[in-house]
Amino acid sequence: MTSQDNGRTQKDIPNAEAHAELYYAGMQMRRKVMGSSDFMQPMQQLVTEIGWASIWTRPGLELKQRSLINIALLAYQNHPAELAGHIRGAVNNGATEIEIRETLLQTAVYCGAPTGMASFRVGEEIIQKLKQEGKLPN
Repeated sequence: MTSQDNGRTQKDIPNAEAHAELYYAGMQMRRKVMGSSDFMQPMQQLVTEIGWASIWTRPGLELKQRSLINIALLAYQNHPAELAGHIRGAVNNGATEIEIRETLLQTAVYCGAPTGMASFRVGEEIIQKLKQEGKLPN
């Protein structure tokens, strides 16, 4: 390898390797929490690098805590598809039905009843599916 390869210098290579390691760690974390999907690859790459690698792999919070925070934020922002995925992920991370319900109730108090009702509808649907799949007790 020369000192310059495809416009990159030797000093850029460790950064590229670190970036690849970070991306891989993020992809592993995303799959652990959310499952695998090949749909929308460019967007998945972006959120994997920024969210799953840079944030979800940090020390300081348990995965369950991060999941519950995401549930509150997604409920507030009215993103039902993402909320459903993160409720499923929260269960994968050890959250109970009661913890999810209490997170949604807490969010409703601070974000309003319409937000609460909408997020509880999403939550109820996903909780029932998780029970049918045997991932939550009946």
